[in-house]
Amino acid sequence: MALHLIKLCVGCDSVRDLQDWIGQKLRDKRRRGEKAEHIHRTRMVPKRADELIDGGSLYWVIRGEIMCRQRIRAVRPFRDKDGIGRCGLVLEPKVVLVAPRPYRAFQGWRYFAPADVPPDLDKAAPGAAAMPEKLRRELRELGLM
Repeated sequence: MALHLIKLCVGCDSVRDLQDWIGQKLRDKRRRGEKAEHIHRTRMVPKRADELIDGGSLYWVIRGEIMCRQRIRAVRPFRDKDGIGRCGLVLEPKVVLVAPRPYRAFQGWRYFAPADVPPDLDKAAPGAAAMPEKLRRELRELGLM
């Protein structure tokens, strides 16, 4: 059974910010002649990597809400220039919107059990993914979505 991760998306105020950042990173890699993979680096290496790459996703918390996810393709431990162990999470570049849910702040990443993950937005609220994010937030705040 797939296992997931959840992490704060520091520096992004919206899903659009995250998508733009991913696109820029991939363009920069192509320009340098590198393989165009989206790799998110973390300090700790997940010990349950096999479960993560078996259909797991990284769920992003943006502005206090779980907003989207990216499928985890691979988990690559490595040592940085100082010899400290780190991890590269290879993610699908495609960002999938999920039904937003409030989530408190925390440091690092956490395992996220399949029973706890929100459904993809297109399944939870058909047509909502086509709305601007700001409108979706306002409708949720009004209790209309």
